[in-house]
Amino acid sequence: MTLEFLVASAIGVLVAGGIYLALRGRTFQVVLGLTLFSYAVNLFLFASGRLVVNRPPIWSKTVTEYADPLPQALVLTAIVITFGMTAFAVVLALRSFLETGSDQVDGDACESGLNDSFPPEPAAEATQ
Repeated sequence: MTLEFLVASAIGVLVAGGIYLALRGRTFQVVLGLTLFSYAVNLFLFASGRLVVNRPPIWSKTVTEYADPLPQALVLTAIVITFGMTAFAVVLALRSFLETGSDQVDGDACESGLNDSFPPEPAAEATQ
């Protein structure tokens, strides 16, 4: 097996898992799916720079062959953007859960098994 085949297989598995999770009905699974999909994109960007082994990433006069630093810079930028996007999506999901009482993507509390009243109302005191 070649390195290219392993990287292509890993990208395929990450994309498949990301799409599967992104199409789920709960917000946390959707966020995980988007994160997996972004990992696949990062791996694709890194692999687009032609995978080379035992070559320095920076050019110098003594080195005849070197790795392309542009895909590495793109991946580092994509990691930062993905972190910000994931944090924003988690905050939106948390806010949606706190306002609707459901973590369903469409906000329907009946399917999730939660009560219609959220947050729970205080127990009524028995009158005697």
